[in-house]
Amino acid sequence: MDSIDWSKDHILYIANEVPEGSDTPDEKKLRSVIEPWLTAVFQSEHLSLLLGTGITTGICCDSGVTPQAMQRIKFITEGEKIESYANEEAKKLSRGSANFEDDLRTAIELVKGLKILNDTNATTLENEINEKMKLLILNLIKNECNVLSSENGSDALALLKRFLISFSSRTATRDRLHIFTTNYDRFIEYALDNAGIYTLDRFIGKLNPTLRMHKMELDYHYNPPGIRGEPRYVEGVVRYTKLHGSLDWRFNNGDIHKEPIPFGCKINEDTIQNPYETNVIYPNSAKGIDTVYFPYSELFRDFSTATCRPNSVLVTYGYGFGDSHINNIILDMMTIPSTHLVIISYDLADGRISSFVKKCNHSQLTLLLGNHYGNIRILTENYLPKSAIDRISDRRHRIEEKRKITPKESESEDE
Repeated sequence: MDSIDWSKDHILYIANEVPEGSDTPDEKKLRSVIEPWLTAVFQSEHLSLLLGTGITTGICCDSGVTPQAMQRIKFITEGEKIESYANEEAKKLSRGSANFEDDLRTAIELVKGLKILNDTNATTLENEINEKMKLLILNLIKNECNVLSSENGSDALALLKRFLISFSSRTATRDRLHIFTTNYDRFIEYALDNAGIYTLDRFIGKLNPTLRMHKMELDYHYNPPGIRGEPRYVEGVVRYTKLHGSLDWRFNNGDIHKEPIPFGCKINEDTIQNPYETNVIYPNSAKGIDTVYFPYSELFRDFSTATCRPNSVLVTYGYGFGDSHINNIILDMMTIPSTHLVIISYDLADGRISSFVKKCNHSQLTLLLGNHYGNIRILTENYLPKSAIDRISDRRHRIEEKRKITPKESESEDE
């Protein structure tokens, strides 16, 4: 990747080259470069979208809300050891600075060891973990509530809806878009619902949705009027997987259920009891072995199955490449020559993105990095492609080409 200057504030890498003027971006000039390329990339046979905490941060900031639950966790019981170990693990895995997930994961690993040793601190630390996880859940819900009630919240959520429609509006004859996220909140689900997009997420049932691990390829079809026996695929359907769990998932008698929590609601704190034992929330892992536990093993198999196949494209937005198990799957994907990776990020994530990119074949990469390309409003309004099922524009272009009328000539005739 010698052609990329990582010291630049804005980095654009498309089709094995850095376009002229990309370090001082002008959306009017660069739209003609970026939008057609992304349109072609998004029409690949298989398309997956990986969303990290950057999507929540972007929506919160766009609505004028300070995002919560991103600060590091301070434990009293063995606090110094937890912080020190989390810092060391983050360095070993080239994550840069440790975050709240590293602290939580380290505390969870420690409490298991203390229980094996019958240490008296085990109960105290477990109580602390419960309190910290409870605070995490409350802060996540507070994010939703603050955005929903803010002055610009409706506009920001509408922006997220348009962002997701750009990816999900693939023609029904192509493989469904598969959205993956490491987030615990429900911003993506809320936007998908508002956009009228059907979601396939492994949960079965209406009153008490239960997570099912069967590999049946369920989908949505309809019968056209007057045609029998030839069902067609419904447009606007996506597959959806939350890799690290969700704040509304619960363990119950060996099963995982989705509890109905209204988006952006204010809940009674007393209703959150022992989240360490009941809530399906698991932070990033230090080693791949962490993902063998149910249900995370199945969720990560979904990610591997969706991405590691020929003619597959993975787009990442707001993902800082701090999860080693996810990174390893992406690197496996990149060993297939026909795959492609699009990285869109507001920054370089403490150097983790540049370190990851250097491990990849540059001809399989598209990069849009910096606070211009990574700004969700600028990206959505200027660079993301229009709906792939926009039949009207296609017909218009064919008619103009048939009549050999340019758009300018068409406008002059209308005048």
